[in-house]
Amino acid sequence: MRIGLLTEGGHPYASGESHAWCDRLVRGLTGHDFEVYALNARPGRAARGGPRLPEHVRRGHGAPLWGDFPAAHLRAAEERRGRAPGRRARRRFAEHFGALVSAFAAGPAGGRPADREEIPDNALTSKADRFAAGLYGLAEQAREHGGLPALLRSEDAVRTLEAVCHGPRALPAAHGAQVNDLLAVAEQLELALRPLSLDWYGDGPTPGLDAVDLCHATSGGAAALPGLLAKRFFDTPLLVTEYGVRLREHYLARAATPMSAPVRALLAAFQGALAAETYARAALITPGNTHARRWQERCGADRARLRTVYPGMDTAPFAAVADAPADDSRTLVWVGAIEPAKDLVALLHAFAELRRTEPAATLRIVGGLGRDPQAPGYLAHCRALAAQLFPDEAADARTVGENPVSFEEIGGPDVPALADAYASATVVVLSSVVEGFPRSLVEAMFCGRATVSTDAGAVCEVIGGTGLVVPPRNPRALAEACRALLGDPDRRARLGAAARARALELFTVEQNIAAFRGIYLELMSHAPARPADRRGRHAQGLPRPFDRPAESHVPGRWAATGAAHRSGAATGPTGPGAPAGRTPSWAAPAPERGAGVPVMSEP
Repeated sequence: MRIGLLTEGGHPYASGESHAWCDRLVRGLTGHDFEVYALNARPGRAARGGPRLPEHVRRGHGAPLWGDFPAAHLRAAEERRGRAPGRRARRRFAEHFGALVSAFAAGPAGGRPADREEIPDNALTSKADRFAAGLYGLAEQAREHGGLPALLRSEDAVRTLEAVCHGPRALPAAHGAQVNDLLAVAEQLELALRPLSLDWYGDGPTPGLDAVDLCHATSGGAAALPGLLAKRFFDTPLLVTEYGVRLREHYLARAATPMSAPVRALLAAFQGALAAETYARAALITPGNTHARRWQERCGADRARLRTVYPGMDTAPFAAVADAPADDSRTLVWVGAIEPAKDLVALLHAFAELRRTEPAATLRIVGGLGRDPQAPGYLAHCRALAAQLFPDEAADARTVGENPVSFEEIGGPDVPALADAYASATVVVLSSVVEGFPRSLVEAMFCGRATVSTDAGAVCEVIGGTGLVVPPRNPRALAEACRALLGDPDRRARLGAAARARALELFTVEQNIAAFRGIYLELMSHAPARPADRRGRHAQGLPRPFDRPAESHVPGRWAATGAAHRSGAATGPTGPGAPAGRTPSWAAPAPERGAGVPVMSEP
C-alpha cells in the first residue's frame, strides 16, 4: 500500500530522535511505498537535505512553517484559480474564520467533536462543531479560490479576532488583547494553517494525498492537518503517532517565550481545539507511553481508539557493553540534554549529601546543551555550583586537585561514544522534573545498569520494577537511593539483568516495526472500498490492499448426486436466473460409499 508520511520538523530534514524513528520505520516496512510530506519547522533545515532514502521511499513534498508563504505553491495556486479573491470570497472567509475563532477563543463550554463528516449549519451547537466547520470551510475555500494566506494576515482577520476577543464570551486572558497582540496571533495562525493552502491534495499535475491509501502523521498539530484534509476530501484513514504530545510541547515552548499573556492564551486555545479535532477524526492514535495517553484522553481522544506503541530503539550500539563491575566502584553517570527541566541542581545537592558517607563517589554529567533557550546559562550555573560544593581536592599545596564532578560531551577523549558513558557507570541517575519518554533510562537498561530516577513523565512505566524511583525535587531521597545501590553489588546486578530483559522485550526497533505493520493492515482492512482512481487518473498502477472483496470457492464438482440422480435432473449452479430443477452437489445428499463421485476436488 502507499503511505503518506506526514512530519513536522523531522524526517527527512532534521536530525535527532524524531528523524531516527521515522527512518527506522520506513526502512523496516519495505513492503509498502512511502511518500514523505514534510513541514519544515526551522530555517536552514531544508538546505541540509537528508540521508539517501530507500527506493520505496519518496521525499515527496516539503513546505516551510516560517517566513512568507512558499512562492512555488503560491504561483501554482494563482495560475490554477485566476485572480485574487473578490468581495464574495472575503465574505466567505469572514464567515469561516469567524466560526473558527469563536470556537477556540470563547470561554469554556461543553461539547465533543462530532463524529459525522457533514455538519449542517443548524447543528453547530458545540465549540468543536464550530471549529470543524470553520477549519474545513477555510480548507475548501483555499482549494477552490486560493488566496487564504493573504486573507489570514489581512485586516479582515484582525477585525474578526478583535470582535471575538472583546466580546462578552471571550477567554478572560483575551479581553486585554491589544492591536499588536492580534497581529501576532494572526501571523501565527497563518503559519499554523499553512497546510490548508498547499498543493498536496491532487490539485496539481501530479498525484498527491489523493493517491495514498493511508496517512500517518508522526505528531499532532500542523503535521496532522494534511491528514485531516485527506480524510475530509478523500475519506483516507488517518493514523496519528505521538511520542511527545504536540500540545504539551506547545504549552512548554510558549511559556518560555516573551509573548504576551493574551497571545499565549489564544494560541494555546487554538492548539487545544486542533488536537481535539485531530483525535476525533483519527482512525487510530498510537501514544508512545501511558503519560502521553493520559494527555490525549484529557484532550478528548476516545479510549477505544488509543493503542500504546513504545518507540523502537536501536540496541546495536549497546550490545558490546559489559556487565556492571561487581567491585566497590562508586561512579554515578547522568546522560542527557542539559537544560532546567533536567534539574541538575538537585542532582548536585544530592551528590553532596551522598559524599558525606561515600567520599570515593564520583559523578559524570555527560551531554550537550538542550533546545531550551536558557540552557547555556543553566549549564554555567551548574558548573559554578559544582565548583562551590566540591572544591578541588588536592593531597598537598603543590598538587593539582580534581573535582569529583565532571561535565563531558559525547565524542570527547573520555567519552568517545554514548555506550562508553554507560559502560563507566556503577549506577545511572535521572533527576528530571519534566520528562516525556526517558530514552537515557532505556539505553541504560540495554546496558544492564541499575538506575535511580525521579518520578516524572513515563519513568515508572519504563522502569517497571527494575530500578529505584524517588520523588522529583528531593535531593535527600535521591542521595539515599544512590547510597543503597552503591553499597549493594548483588542488588545492582539483579536490577541490571532485569532491566536489560525488560528493555529487550518492550523497547526494540523490531517490536515497533512489527506493531505498525499490523496496524497498517488493520486500518486498511476496515477502510471503505474506494475506486482506484478518485480523480480520473490511475495511481501508477499500484494495487490497493483490500480493494476487492474475497471470492468464495465451493469445494466439490457440480455433480449429480443422491436425489438428483434418482430424479434424473441435471445439476448446476443455483441462484437468480438458474435453470429450474437443478441442484448443486453441496445441497444434495452425500453420495454412498463407493459411488465414485469426487466430493473434494477443485472446480
